[in-house]
Amino acid sequence: MQIHVEIITPERAVYEGTADAVSIPTPQGEITVLPHHIPLISIVTPGTVTVRAGGEEHLFAVTRGVIEIDGQSIRLLVDTADRAEELEEAAVSKAKEDAQKLMKERRADAEGVAEAAAILDRELARLQVIRRHRSHRGITPPVPGSDEQ
Repeated sequence: MQIHVEIITPERAVYEGTADAVSIPTPQGEITVLPHHIPLISIVTPGTVTVRAGGEEHLFAVTRGVIEIDGQSIRLLVDTADRAEELEEAAVSKAKEDAQKLMKERRADAEGVAEAAAILDRELARLQVIRRHRSHRGITPPVPGSDEQ
């Protein structure tokens, strides 16, 4: 028995398929949804969505959004979602540093701080997914200061 899964952003449908289980970050912590889960609508927080299907795991870095579960399907509507294999750690690390710098620069501007915090949340979620994806694949990270990137 499987459950139908859709991960949708304003730009595109990132994933559509069936799964044995889906783990989703929420304000109350990570929840894992199985087929025939009770109906639920919740907020999605920035983090990692894990879709388990047929012995494989598909990892996605997501930002804020909502989830709708009806027992037969899961629909995640999020601002952004990135597949682990689409992300490059160096670029995400740089974006994270830029977001941290932006937060410091906009300390006096509440709206600017909120925007920078959202960007930082997105980049931290992406880094988490990259590192988890790498550890599942048995890839060793490069040693800081070495020539490998």
